[in-house]
Amino acid sequence: MEEVKMNLRLDIDVQKLETEKLRKGKNKAEEELDSLKTDYKKLRLSMSTAGLGKNLEQW
Repeated sequence: MEEVKMNLRLDIDVQKLETEKLRKGKNKAEEELDSLKTDYKKLRLSMSTAGLGKNLEQW
């Protein structure tokens, strides 16, 4: 019975570590996505300012 409890505790610890690892990965991915969105907005603004966002009809 004690061995079963010990194995269950180990399983729980492993699950907690995996969950924490996934959470950290998710947070990092969300930060990178926010950074990419910001960079995209800056790029679009720069293109607009430079007139590069025009299509052929607008030229």
